[in-house]
Amino acid sequence: MTADPPGAGPGGRSEGRFGGRVALVTGAGSGIGAACAARLAAEGARVGVLDLRAAPARATAAAVRARGGAAMALTCDVSDEKQVEESVAALVAAFGRVDVLHSNAACLDRDVYGRDRDLTAMDAAVWDRTMEVNLRGAMLLVKHVVPVMRDGGAIVLTSSVSGLTGDVDHAAYGTSKAALVGFTRYVATMYGARGIRCNAVAPALVMTAAAERALIPEQLADKAAERLLPWPCAPEDVADLVGFLASAESRCITGQTIALDGGTLVHRPEHAIHRSRT
Repeated sequence: MTADPPGAGPGGRSEGRFGGRVALVTGAGSGIGAACAARLAAEGARVGVLDLRAAPARATAAAVRARGGAAMALTCDVSDEKQVEESVAALVAAFGRVDVLHSNAACLDRDVYGRDRDLTAMDAAVWDRTMEVNLRGAMLLVKHVVPVMRDGGAIVLTSSVSGLTGDVDHAAYGTSKAALVGFTRYVATMYGARGIRCNAVAPALVMTAAAERALIPEQLADKAAERLLPWPCAPEDVADLVGFLASAESRCITGQTIALDGGTLVHRPEHAIHRSRT
């Protein structure tokens, strides 16, 4: 674990939904996590930008500071308990508290996610690493953040539509995301009396820069055929929902998983049926 100092920027805006609050966002070096860190900071939060990769974490934190916010970069493997503990301690040392946790980190490495295909041919190490990052990582973050939350708090986990249904590949990823749905309910139940809420967001395809680079036109057409709406989700759409669930506007919502999927799961999946038969 490494932590960069918050820098010489201001100590965070006092106005906005998160004025005076401190947020920790994991997987924040790019994509959904970077958008959520930027949104929370824009609305007043001081943000811990945590990522496995040091350079992207620093870039996101620098972008927050350039817009007048306060952020510090943290480099951490969320599956390593010592690194998680040290990262949370570093954030508290810098900003004094943690009020919001957005656990968004997931294992999408080509050597892991890219080999998460046919179960009968899967290397068990692919399954294990997926669970270590996606599920164990979320558990460790909750374990070490809840004790330092004061006056309640909000936890938002990133699940996936893959955790709400089945598919013809990515069983390890989907199972880890399904487990997060159950974990959300347990965290909400365990800590609700302390005023700590826990919810999950379950996006379908989000058009991050990485997704745009990775998906070929045929794959984009497949995803479009599964949606009801004519547009895909963007990282900012997820940030809108995370910001709502982390704010006092959702103070009576806890233990819920909200799909952000353009209507993918509300109709009969004819396209998925066709894929499974070809």
